[in-house]
Amino acid sequence: MKTNIGVIDRSLRLIIGALLVAWAIPVGFPPMEYNWIGWVGVLPIITALVGYCPLYGFLDLTTNGRPRLHA
Repeated sequence: MKTNIGVIDRSLRLIIGALLVAWAIPVGFPPMEYNWIGWVGVLPIITALVGYCPLYGFLDLTTNGRPRLHA
């Protein structure tokens, strides 16, 4: 499994994921009825830490600037 997420993409995923999780907990946000949706933020955090996005792999996309090698 090769990385397909670049530095900027990883940074944005970490920031957005952290904000969503903070909304779910809620930390700094008022409790609302739909705060549980914020737990979706775990997915971008995991993909940012691993450096691989399964959807990008399926669509044969990359944001890390490396050329894709096709078999």
